[in-house]
Amino acid sequence: MKLLPSLFQKAIVKGRIELRTPDGETIVVEGAEPGPWVAIRITDPTLDWKIPLNPELIGAEAFMDGTLVVEDGPEGGTAYDLLSLLFENQSAFTLSGPQALVNWIDKAFRRIWQHNPTGRSKKNASHHYDLGNGFYRKWLDPDLQYSCAYYHDGTESLREAQILKKRHIAAKLNLQPGQRVLDIGCGWGGMALYLAATADVEVTGITLAEEQLEIARARAKAAGLEHRARFELIDYRDVTERYDRIVSVGMLEHVGIGHLETYFARVRDCLKDDGVALIHTISSMSPPAGTGPFLRKYIFPGGYTPTLSECAAATEKAELWVLDCEVWRVHYARTLRAWQENFQAVRAEVEELYDPRFARMWEFYLAACECSFAYGSSNVLQLQLGRERDATPLHRDWIPSAAAALARNEPEAVARIEAATARVFGERPADPNAAAGPLYDGP
Repeated sequence: MKLLPSLFQKAIVKGRIELRTPDGETIVVEGAEPGPWVAIRITDPTLDWKIPLNPELIGAEAFMDGTLVVEDGPEGGTAYDLLSLLFENQSAFTLSGPQALVNWIDKAFRRIWQHNPTGRSKKNASHHYDLGNGFYRKWLDPDLQYSCAYYHDGTESLREAQILKKRHIAAKLNLQPGQRVLDIGCGWGGMALYLAATADVEVTGITLAEEQLEIARARAKAAGLEHRARFELIDYRDVTERYDRIVSVGMLEHVGIGHLETYFARVRDCLKDDGVALIHTISSMSPPAGTGPFLRKYIFPGGYTPTLSECAAATEKAELWVLDCEVWRVHYARTLRAWQENFQAVRAEVEELYDPRFARMWEFYLAACECSFAYGSSNVLQLQLGRERDATPLHRDWIPSAAAALARNEPEAVARIEAATARVFGERPADPNAAAGPLYDGP
């Protein structure tokens, strides 16, 4: 092998890689600075020239196919062992001729690949979120939260950190009893159910994933919350009613660069004059770019993580006030590590449900995303928006008190929702005393 070792020799500045070739040779490439290390084995000799042509995509596909095997590393030989080394040396890899060309193409054609009219948006959502509710149930937290958790000191469990995330978002919405809330991209309904149960509000959740919709409705009914949390299969562009509050967690990443202005304009149109919106999205501290070929092809077709500058430009055109902007940095790396640990614990079940290649694809995806937040430029934005400049109090002192009020309602609410979710999935509730029934006496 010649080309692949040459690529590593040029790009590895930190750490070490041991490359074991199909003919039994071991080639060691060590950077000038300390860093991660990994030992990999290549079983397909054609990868010597294929991987350098498009390292990000073809390297990922080789791992999925089992022709690139991670044999050893600090974590015993995982996708993370390989990817942590590559991300530590990302700037050098980016400068390689073929990868630079791939990156240029990704950016140049992103408006085509991220063109998400209504029909394509539904297809793209189904590609990822309709893999089977049982699959996600195996490794997400008990509330099926599939977005960044919120860690105060890093000692929280995944479940605790996801509850803190929901509480933090709910507090920033400055909710008042009886208000109507729109949840854009509601997933399996966890945020909507939390708001309905802890804040005495009525929530309408919308999604384009039919399997998510089925579970969200079933959870609401099992928890006795169907009168406060309703779910619909509808595109955000087709919503016409106005709401006191709008929340959108992990949805903006699926809008696409060419639809950001449309999205924020719809948020504006659906907000009452004194309304408040909280938009939670993956973003980046780097300049605008394209979605990588692996994520675009296998994980999130049509997906794109907008930068703060792109969001700011779109909110300006929508004539929305940015009432507050919060940036989360390492929280998602910790969330993804927890997901990876949960996923590996049920990996045999996933392989039985799908196949080993699918399991390797998801290991690679979760590890790549973790590295992007731990080593790369990815972060999370929370934009608090309003049509009026004084839609929220002028100081942030009210947020802790609002969070404390929500926390008082959490124990019973969370227990009932989790018990209802367990019943929906045919499981024994963790808390047998969390009986079904309405959390509030409502119409």
